Amino acid sequence: MEKENTTLLTEFILTGLTYQPEWKIPLFLAFLVIYLITIVWNLGLIALIWNDPHLHIPMYLFLGNLAFVDTWMSSTVTPKMLVNFLTKNKIISLSECMIQFFSFVIAVTTECFLLAAMAYDRYVAICKPLLYPMIMTNRLCIRLIFLSFLGGLLHASIHEGFIFRLTFCNSNIVHHFYCDIIPLLKITCVDNSINFLIIFIFAGSIQMFTITTVLVSYSLVLLTILKKKSVKGIRKAFSTCGAHLLSVFLYYGPLFFMYVLPKSAQADDKDMIDSLFYLVIIPLLNPIIYSLRNKQVIDSLMTMVKRNVVILY
Repeated sequence: MEKENTTLLTEFILTGLTYQPEWKIPLFLAFLVIYLITIVWNLGLIALIWNDPHLHIPMYLFLGNLAFVDTWMSSTVTPKMLVNFLTKNKIISLSECMIQFFSFVIAVTTECFLLAAMAYDRYVAICKPLLYPMIMTNRLCIRLIFLSFLGGLLHASIHEGFIFRLTFCNSNIVHHFYCDIIPLLKITCVDNSINFLIIFIFAGSIQMFTITTVLVSYSLVLLTILKKKSVKGIRKAFSTCGAHLLSVFLYYGPLFFMYVLPKSAQADDKDMIDSLFYLVIIPLLNPIIYSLRNKQVIDSLMTMVKRNVVILY
């Protein structure tokens, strides 16, 4: 009988963000607006960098790929979440669930590595400006981007492989708004201790390595600028680095509490709120933090707008 149940369980039910019917339409509209703005801003930033040769330098190549990953990450989860707000049928097949989880892990892990690479780029640019053209070449930039995506792919493949060893027979109800590994492990009917160990080892190692790179890089940047004793430069540095670090902490904080802390500390409702930060809010904020505060990006945008206005008239 147990064997029969495990083979029949090929679909899951996503509980979503709320059980209250009166909240579904307002939440749908709110997240739809956020998703559309996220897509427009990130794809617009990619198009801007692609079309302006002056932005074909490492800093903006990293930024363009960050925008791509944010678009990817948001699109992996948000459309299904929006559909579930409007339908009573919140079923997701096992194959769809595995694909969504695989895509999600690639995007999240890749962004971790990209944030570390961007922090290192700023460190070299500010702390070693004379050596910057020789150290941070476009070739090195492309290699770092490639390694970031490769790291995301390998990390996702490891977790996906260990998930396929599991069977699900305790329940098919996933207490989340997308297929994440922690809610899935909670409903498995086999020993999942190896899966939690893999999460702790790989997710913990990736987060510690990338967050350490970010913190060390920005600390050295701030120290270098403070030594110059320029009030204007110090204000600009704290404004820029502070905004970047805020984005990083909003991204890494929920990831750390969800995947590195022991499983006994996990709470379904808290997990969903944490997930909203790095899957919905951060992809919306990153274009503002990294590009709309950047003078060269703004100048390029204004040039493109003026050019299009001239063409139209």
